[in-house]
Formats: sequence, structure tokens, C-alpha cells
Amino acid sequence: MTRVWKWNRPVTVREVLEDLQQERSIAYTTVMTVLDNLHQKGWVRREAEGRAYRYEAVSTRAAYAAALMNDAWSQSDNPAAALVAFFGMMSEEQRQALGDAMRIVQGPVSAAAPEGGESAPRAEPGGGESAGTESRTAVEPESAESAPPADRPAGSAPDGKNPASGEGGTGR
Repeated sequence: MTRVWKWNRPVTVREVLEDLQQERSIAYTTVMTVLDNLHQKGWVRREAEGRAYRYEAVSTRAAYAAALMNDAWSQSDNPAAALVAFFGMMSEEQRQALGDAMRIVQGPVSAAAPEGGESAPRAEPGGGESAGTESRTAVEPESAESAPPADRPAGSAPDGKNPASGEGGTGR
């Protein structure tokens, strides 16, 4: 997939083979088999061109990575704890990227401060605000219908219990 994403256009087995052969010796049939397997799994689509096929990625590398993370997260028996552990493994650069992504998904924050003069809670990396929110990809931003009410911080359940504590349900 790395080579298909690298080309960012439909590619032939021969093109991928020649690209890979710059680094190591590999057989044409090996590349053909791998691309056929990727097609059968639905990761690439192919279109006949003469006696060969051109292969093209079905999704971007970012969407694929997001799907992997979502799949792993959804298999956890404690999604909030899994997120806390994941955030703990992140580098500072990754935490900054997460903060940027959260700002994109959440949209602009209102300049008006709630009573008491404090600014509204924001989901920041490692801050725990997003621990109980549903998984989203950057491709499908949160709609206003699925956002928590303004009087309830993101990550808190409607009953006021903290999903990260393991109390009151699944935390999703």
C-alpha cells in the first residue's frame, strides 16, 4: 500500500516492481500476488488496461490509519482507558497534531466566556476532555446533532458520571 499511496495515481504491477527493485530484489509474481490480494480485500480497485491492470488505492493513507485506530479502540473493553494509554504513548508533536485535529473537528470556540469568567472547556491532548467521546475521522466531522449540549463538557455522560472512571456504562 505504501507504494500505491506514494504514486498517488493508478499504477501497474510493473511500475511497483521497478520501484521496489531500487531497494531489493523481488519477483514480478510476488508484486502481482500482493496487489491481487489487496484488491480482493478491497484496499485497491483495479481497471483493466490491455492485458494488465492499473491499481488505485480506495482510501487515503490517513483514512486507513484512522480506520485502524477506530477498529482497535472499538475492540477495547474500556475505551476511555485505552485512549488514556494511547495519549500517554504520544510524542509532543503527536499531541500537538491531536490538538489541531480536535480544533478542526470541533470548529471555532466561542469567544464568549460562560458565567464565572472562565473560558469554555476545550478538548486538549492528555486533558481527558475527549476520553468518552465517540470516535470520529477528520473526513466526517461531528454534526451539531451529535455534539454534547453546551452545558455538558465533551466526554461527560448525560447522567453526569465520568466514563473514564468505569462507572455507569461502557464509556461510549
